[in-house]
Amino acid sequence: MEVSIIQIGNSKGLRLSKTVLDKYHITDKIEMILENDHIVLRPLKEPRKGWSEAFQEMHASGDDQLMIDDVFDDENFDEWN
Repeated sequence: MEVSIIQIGNSKGLRLSKTVLDKYHITDKIEMILENDHIVLRPLKEPRKGWSEAFQEMHASGDDQLMIDDVFDDENFDEWN
């Protein structure tokens, strides 16, 4: 796909069509990677986005209980000294 470079103030940029923005779920920011004479544009992924709300829902529904005890009955902490 060929796109034109456009003037934006004192800088230049490219305009992405709504179709491209929608298809790749691009909203406000992208990640730009420069590698081997290529410029790669990727949607910016936000790791752990929404985790806080998900944890609150888990707590409200009682789904945040430990599946395995963090201390076992047969552990001997004296050997760590």
